[in-house]
Amino acid sequence: MSKRLAPRDVLGKTLTELGESNPNIVVLDADFWPASKIAAFSERFPERFIQVGIAEQNMMGVAAGLSTVGFTCFASTLCVFCSRRACDQVTVSIALSRLNLKFLGLYAGLFVGKNGASHQALEDIAIMRAIANMAVVQPADARETEQVVRFAAQYDGPMYLRIGRDPRPQLVPDDYKFQLGKAPTLREGKDVTLITCGDMVEDTLKAASALAEKGIQARVINMSSIKPIDEEAIVKAASETGKIVTVDNHNIFGGLGSAVAEVVSEKMPVKVKRIGVRDVFGKSGTNQEMQKKFGLRAEDIENEVISFLES
Repeated sequence: MSKRLAPRDVLGKTLTELGESNPNIVVLDADFWPASKIAAFSERFPERFIQVGIAEQNMMGVAAGLSTVGFTCFASTLCVFCSRRACDQVTVSIALSRLNLKFLGLYAGLFVGKNGASHQALEDIAIMRAIANMAVVQPADARETEQVVRFAAQYDGPMYLRIGRDPRPQLVPDDYKFQLGKAPTLREGKDVTLITCGDMVEDTLKAASALAEKGIQARVINMSSIKPIDEEAIVKAASETGKIVTVDNHNIFGGLGSAVAEVVSEKMPVKVKRIGVRDVFGKSGTNQEMQKKFGLRAEDIENEVISFLES
């Protein structure tokens, strides 16, 4: 197995390399730089690193202003503060004018350490994908994260990057190239399709391996590009495997599961099972405790798929 790295572990190095070649890249932070791992950029380019403090709404306004005069801004804070706390500023000051601004949303979903419900982002995908002009992406591992950040730097428009906290093995192939609006198949299968993203990809692949031992061949799709979503991959999966299961570290309402179900209902109606947080707030505890409590472990996914196929 490859070395385990957290998606956030590559942010500082990648942003610094981008800053070397592009003098217009500016990074803003809401007093979260030790956890977001962007310190390398602040040390290399202190004049292009703006520490706003715990003032996320103000940070969005500052970033919006800088974007209007030609800077490519990366604004970094927790997912929950990018979306819930600064929703109006993101919508009116940035997305409405389609400013060239990238949001580094850290600590996705339930997996925020022991910070509890106030810091858990279970609505952020729903909020951000409902905002016009906004692209929404959650990479699966450190390798894909690096590619997504590099893509974001040259993408013209607002983009929300949902970045995972915990170490993962490399899950995308060595020759993988991120494409906005495209979803790679990580495992082939004919009996059911599992569609997931971000920090749920590893456990979903483990569940698919366990299902294979029981004679169930599950296709696994990495839907890192949540908006725009890969409708072609979803329709193909629905046509070829019938049932679809989505696995999402988010409320089942408005998240990846909802995005997939929207496509299925219009393009290729099949039964869809949404695995995720079932319309409740999170709790305080370790990420492993959260995963167990809310049924997001590989064995939970495996059991849900078997039950779904038998229904």
